[in-house]
Amino acid sequence: MKNRHLVCPLATALALAGCGLLPGSGDATRTVNVWLMRDSVSEDFLQRFTADYEAQHEGVELKFTFQEWTGIGKKVTEAIRGEGGPDVIEVGNTQVAQYADTDKLYDLTLESVRDLGSSDWLPGLAEPGRIGGSQYGIPWYAANRVVIYHKDLFAQAGVTKPPATRAQWLDDTEKLNRDGSQGIYLAGQDWYTLAGFIWDEGGELAVDKGGDWTGALDSPAALRGMDFYKELQSLGSGPKNADEQTPPQAEVFAKGDVAQIIATPSAVAAITKANPELEDKLGFFPIPGKKAGRPCAVFTGGSDLIVPENAPQRNAAIEVVKALAGEKWQTELARAMNYVPNKTSLASVVEGQEATAVMAVGAARGKATPNSPQWADVEAANPIKPYMTAVLQGEDPKKAAEAASTRITQALAE
Repeated sequence: MKNRHLVCPLATALALAGCGLLPGSGDATRTVNVWLMRDSVSEDFLQRFTADYEAQHEGVELKFTFQEWTGIGKKVTEAIRGEGGPDVIEVGNTQVAQYADTDKLYDLTLESVRDLGSSDWLPGLAEPGRIGGSQYGIPWYAANRVVIYHKDLFAQAGVTKPPATRAQWLDDTEKLNRDGSQGIYLAGQDWYTLAGFIWDEGGELAVDKGGDWTGALDSPAALRGMDFYKELQSLGSGPKNADEQTPPQAEVFAKGDVAQIIATPSAVAAITKANPELEDKLGFFPIPGKKAGRPCAVFTGGSDLIVPENAPQRNAAIEVVKALAGEKWQTELARAMNYVPNKTSLASVVEGQEATAVMAVGAARGKATPNSPQWADVEAANPIKPYMTAVLQGEDPKKAAEAASTRITQALAE
């Protein structure tokens, strides 16, 4: 069946069978085509999910195709605008708005509320999937930044436990910034980390004013977030005019004289590859917030699942999405891939995985970038980065923020 609105003769069982509505009716196997992103799941997970799903859904066959992130925006847009494309597509959580802007995504609000317990979803996955009050993206998995620290350097500085507040974090980092070691390596243009500090102060990168998006880096709250970033960044030797990939911060940390970096736990693989001796010396804690027991807001990265309006097997596709986003396979996925599951109530399933468990604590206060179809245009030019460098190099924060906010507003208006 192409979609749930297809008119189908109901007079006889034969007619029903012809529409594929009767289980075991002898109708031909329906193939649900699913696009996933490269390396988002392991082969073992996919094999187990496929075997289990097909065993429980007679007459349904799953076909998975892996896509590359490079150029995926254009490819997905063409697929959802055309005919005979994929039935389910994994997309970055912050990409949903640009695809929903085509009016070619299926509204999954009913399924979200009735079948998937959407009230418990991680906000950083759910909110970017919700456009104009309708849920088009179903949260699938999340990852976010934590503090990765060098246990030996903490012990040598007399820091016996991770800080619980931002004030304590600054004090501890100052102690760690000694004897040739950096208290923290924080590049000057790590704008995702800055976003968390801005959100923690109650600010935003941009705000929606009746459908018109406006840059908001010059708000008092956003300026407080930048002020904290500047203070923290000064407790190390990170470059003021480069981001965390220039040079790769994992490689800098691997040299052994950096006490902390802010990164997703996936950075551990690069750290230990460069310096295997650090494997048992790494610890993790949530980015501290202003108050104890309330970690800092963080940017939530990850993926949502969408169903195109034109999906050839849309009803079957919806059932696949519900299975992938449901508790059983969320648990399996989180444990297999070290992801944060899509619900706060499922955080306990990763308690035995230290880094993932720490991510889950932060994810409960996660957010995503502004939910505008044009946000990708902001990131392409990214006026936030030079703004950060300007402030770190001593320019007036308010004036620099006003200039950057103007450029954000212009990009969101195009």
